[in-house]
Amino acid sequence: MICTTIQNRDLEQIYEALEKCEMAEIRLDRCVLTARETDELFSSDIPLVATCRISETAQNEPSLQSQEMTAQSREIKAMQIAERRLIRAIEAGARYVDVEIEAQKQMSKRVRQAAHENGTVFIRSYHDFEGTDSLEALKAVVEKCVYHGADMVKIVTLAHSEADVEKVMALYEWCRAEAENGNERIGALADGGLIAFCMGEAGKQSRLDCLKYGAPYTYAALNAEEAAAPGQWPTAEMRRAVYGDFRFIGTGCRNAVYSENCPRCTMPVSKSFAQRAIIAAALADGVSHLKGYTSCGDNEAALQVARNLGAEVQQDGNVLTIRGIAAQSESLVDLRGEDGKPSVDENGNPVLHVGESGLLTRMMIPLMAQICPKPVTFTGEKTLLGRPLTGAREIVEAFGAQIGNKDVQDDDGSPVKVPLTVSGPLKPGRAEISGKHGSQLISGLLMALPFADRNSSLIVKDPKSIPYMFITLEVLKKFGIRIGNDMLGGPDFLASDGDWSLCTEMVFKVKGGQKYKAADIDLEGDWSAAANFLVAGAVFGKAVLQGLDTTSLQADLSIMDILMDAGASLSQLDGDRGDITVQRAPLKAFSVDASNCPDLFPIISVLAAFCQGTSRLGGVSRLANKESDRAKAILEMLGQMGVKASVEGDEMVIEGHSLAQRLLGGASGDRQSVAEPLPGLLKGGRYTSRHDHRMVMALKVAALGADGAIEIDDEECVAKSFPQFHDTFRLLAVGC
Repeated sequence: MICTTIQNRDLEQIYEALEKCEMAEIRLDRCVLTARETDELFSSDIPLVATCRISETAQNEPSLQSQEMTAQSREIKAMQIAERRLIRAIEAGARYVDVEIEAQKQMSKRVRQAAHENGTVFIRSYHDFEGTDSLEALKAVVEKCVYHGADMVKIVTLAHSEADVEKVMALYEWCRAEAENGNERIGALADGGLIAFCMGEAGKQSRLDCLKYGAPYTYAALNAEEAAAPGQWPTAEMRRAVYGDFRFIGTGCRNAVYSENCPRCTMPVSKSFAQRAIIAAALADGVSHLKGYTSCGDNEAALQVARNLGAEVQQDGNVLTIRGIAAQSESLVDLRGEDGKPSVDENGNPVLHVGESGLLTRMMIPLMAQICPKPVTFTGEKTLLGRPLTGAREIVEAFGAQIGNKDVQDDDGSPVKVPLTVSGPLKPGRAEISGKHGSQLISGLLMALPFADRNSSLIVKDPKSIPYMFITLEVLKKFGIRIGNDMLGGPDFLASDGDWSLCTEMVFKVKGGQKYKAADIDLEGDWSAAANFLVAGAVFGKAVLQGLDTTSLQADLSIMDILMDAGASLSQLDGDRGDITVQRAPLKAFSVDASNCPDLFPIISVLAAFCQGTSRLGGVSRLANKESDRAKAILEMLGQMGVKASVEGDEMVIEGHSLAQRLLGGASGDRQSVAEPLPGLLKGGRYTSRHDHRMVMALKVAALGADGAIEIDDEECVAKSFPQFHDTFRLLAVGC
């Protein structure tokens, strides 16, 4: 990225300048800002660096210009003023704060503490305006900065020759070598923690090359007349050198990276909520209204199942009206076909068609075992027919139901697949099951057991996808069903204040003889879909999304934490359901346990490809039984794109490079001894989706950073979850 230095301006002039910037350094020692204006400026969305040089403050601050003031007292006062301004900027929301190495120790400590308390990156900087010291001396400066708590280190010297430049650029190779040698403090700078280049005419090229070598961003002047140091490039010239004709999303042209006209994208309804609510409404006594509904293949399959159960379904715009069947344990359900007449197989058993929806299938298996008096044959289509329903037999048999067909051999390793037949009823009582295969079948049990004539206890060992179990409980609560629950774990879990990833056991207490009651509810927007647009905005420009709730129980809300860990710029206005804005910022490698949010894997693997450093994505074991074998599909996709990726145990390890690094990977330069050439942009070509809607969405985002067109087979499989995806994506990514 390119950080534009802004100086000698008031607030309105700064805002005008920011329209031309993707990132900016605000020189608080040279700009004229009140405390209130500082608060307003640094609360804006764009990534800002707060800088206040002590020497410049001493020269420019009117209150320090008294002839009677000694040089020492002027410096002390200047340091106090700089400290106040920097901390004010930090508390207002500055993304970075820069404190020069000459700053007094206590001042630096206080600014560093404020930075860490507010999530601001703390930069220690060193400038030599006279020349360039030895490489060993420069290494000592870096070590000093790290010793004093720097999150990032900035080293800038004046180059008189190519040899001076080589010394400074050699710092990148040194940091990488230290990382390999186990020096964690210095090695931590290797992945986007060092900004090192040279001033002067001899050092001008290094301001560009530093991006290729590992700097998260470089500095440029707003224009040629306002260079803050000799050899500084104007922003427009630097942008052409870095990005060429590469286009960002959220804007119609290259030179308006952050257009205020960036379109707002509305996300579809969450399938997780919609399908649970549709089935609950179908079972309820009375008329329910589900607001915010959007159609997709899986949701329409759920509506058809509701009709099969006997519910009356009407749709008016985005509102579903469902008259339920008032299901009770003593009044079992007779399934109907699409024409309202019984639909039976060759054995006379009722047939339930579940489309391509894995969630609907797993949810309905325990339900049908409980509420249908006859064995029910499940049929489906497309990818569902090849997807193993691992753990299904264990879960239904735990409460006395059975699954059968010619291929059912789950106990000895052969997968359970649709078509299959389930028969019940469930026998209430106490059962202990494994949760390692996910939450969907467990959610079905939780929806079915309230119909039993006695109470039940369900103990889930090693639970996965815990947030989705809580979504089930939340939906059931809205429809009048109460289920007690408790989460258990070891000392780490107790100390973590309920961190789901550390939970080792869940206990559910289900009262029998309950009845579903009609409800009016607002359906949530889908964080799984949103993740694709948020990543696109974070890597390639800017995106504004609406229709999302940041207090949601959806596991894929984790994308917000992942993006923040990676360094993306995120903001939300007007409460928990206000517009969410994400835009480019220097991105660094991240680590995440995605066991509870496996649907994020495809898109965060693309994110990792554009994050500087090595990212680690845990939870690979959760990817096998999706629409495709997603671990294999993701590795194949990344390999074809030219991204190094591998699986180590339950983690996917991805070696990423920033967008600037990738764009400059094939650039001219002879310093191959300093840094290996980077692979350049992702490779275009023809890619297979494996008929997996989430792979298609990830590939579309990846295509924004490819060196040529990416062709995807079966693009229309996105209709399973988001039929409008391509249209929405074109709205965001102008010209795509």
